[in-house]
Amino acid sequence: MRKGPCKMELLVASAIGIMTAAGLYLLLRLRTFPVILGISLLTYAVNVFLFASGRLTIGAPPVLRDDMTVYSDPLPQALVLTAIVISFGMTAVVVMIGLGAFLGSNDDHVDDQPEDTQ
Repeated sequence: MRKGPCKMELLVASAIGIMTAAGLYLLLRLRTFPVILGISLLTYAVNVFLFASGRLTIGAPPVLRDDMTVYSDPLPQALVLTAIVISFGMTAVVVMIGLGAFLGSNDDHVDDQPEDTQ
């Protein structure tokens, strides 16, 4: 019986927390490029969370046998592969929107308020 969390589980949980905090911090910036990086970090954090939800095992073979009791769940792995493709497409769309906004106004601020020119 285990007496505490495994070191790998603690490391993965810490990595998810750090990526989420950094992603939220960058998402709240007022420039386009940090917002894009923040969205990317948040998607990476969600991908690692989904991957870790399928049970973290070391040395488990990928092919199941009849006498096996320890295995990793393949469903979160398939979800992560799908999420990677979707996040890549989403990042490309957001980059194009940000590039269009920058080329239209020569400024990459996210807010809509005009600056005072007095």
